Amino acid sequence: MAVDVNSNKYTFIFATVMVIVVATLLALASESLKPMQNANVANEKRQNILSSIGISVDAADAEVAYKENLVEALVLDANGQVLESPEFGAFDIDVLKDYKAGLSGIYKANANDMEAMKAALLSWGDGGVNYPLFILKKGVENVYVVPMVGTGLWGPVWGYVTVADDGKTVVGAVFDHKSETPGLGAEINQASFQKPFEGKTIFDESGEFTGIKVMKGGAKGSEHAVDAISGGTITSNGVTEMIVRTLKIYEPYFRKLQAASSSSELVEMPVDSITTSSDSLNIEEVVDSLELSVE
Repeated sequence: MAVDVNSNKYTFIFATVMVIVVATLLALASESLKPMQNANVANEKRQNILSSIGISVDAADAEVAYKENLVEALVLDANGQVLESPEFGAFDIDVLKDYKAGLSGIYKANANDMEAMKAALLSWGDGGVNYPLFILKKGVENVYVVPMVGTGLWGPVWGYVTVADDGKTVVGAVFDHKSETPGLGAEINQASFQKPFEGKTIFDESGEFTGIKVMKGGAKGSEHAVDAISGGTITSNGVTEMIVRTLKIYEPYFRKLQAASSSSELVEMPVDSITTSSDSLNIEEVVDSLELSVE
């Protein structure tokens, strides 16, 4: 029986078969490329973490460099407390994915009530929100890299802010975006915007948490602010919200670092600072005064 290739039936069957074949081939290609895609995403993450402590490496060298500089990776809860047995490791936590999955709504709804926000975060999902913290070597000291995500003008913005071992001084920051306006909000991924964060502090002299704000003229005389991007007000505000809100979660951990740093400074006080020189203390006078007191 001859097949009528001009019939509607034949056309429909042929189109259906081709759709199935093409879809199958695309699915197979996607699955076969997924390990490579995941590896690229992981290496980009490692590059960003390393960049926040001043180390620039190619993607091919990122994994080795990350392992060489990593001291420890921790997971914190919404109260800033370290979790002993988290469900996922710090590196496996996708803060951007969690943000899109519903955390952005929690942050927005409780923007003016930190305690309500923490309560909602602790009850989110099966075991509350997990926050990763990466401890790396920078010179002879450890530094603490905090991943964060927020909302810019056209979509998500994200970054990594690195805090020194004193628990308050920023030593590096990197930011990026998906769709901010070129020449305006998109400038957050440029060194000219990121470099001024170095040396800023997230606590004031009285010990109150301040975070770091991105504001017009903010860098003038302030240890807790950097200049906003000209013409990128909404993106700048989004970065401010992201930094302050995220670092507030980590505040209890950083306060513990400050306490440990203060204790260490006392223990390491030089001998000269706790002994009295012979120039300021006449030994003979002391002996004479003791003899007089005895008589």
